[in-house]
Amino acid sequence: AVHPLWQSPLTIPGGTRQSPINIQWRDSVYDPFLKPLKISYDPTTCLHIWNNGYSFLVEFDDSADRSIIVGGPLENQYRLKQFHFHWGAINDWGSEHTVDSKFYPAELHLVHWNAVDYPSFEDAVMEGNGLAVIGVFLKLGARHEGLQTLVDALPAVRHK
Repeated sequence: AVHPLWQSPLTIPGGTRQSPINIQWRDSVYDPFLKPLKISYDPTTCLHIWNNGYSFLVEFDDSADRSIIVGGPLENQYRLKQFHFHWGAINDWGSEHTVDSKFYPAELHLVHWNAVDYPSFEDAVMEGNGLAVIGVFLKLGARHEGLQTLVDALPAVRHK
């Protein structure tokens, strides 16, 4: 199934490192040598929330290694630049990616960049090993205390 936003042949992305992707469970391969992904975030590095016209972003101070990920398949540590959400007009779909063609109501993307090999986020964006994005599928459910502070701030970022 193609995501509703990618229905037109002209809008379907190409390449092997493009979004959206359909993660197929049966094709998943366990790698016993894969190290754990270590996440270390400093909440005081959060700078601001802003509306870019189609979503909202929470941006972080990435001038030092204070909010980072390391390990897993990554050869270097990566700094947190921002996070944003994808959601749809209805709850049947909203995630950018799918698992076995199943959509989720929303998806969180935590965007990190390789500050070891590149001097800036803008330089890292153009490289194959420049970014590391953690995607988290979100379901509808009970109030989540960890996200409530963010939800409470959203009315302040209504306009671009």
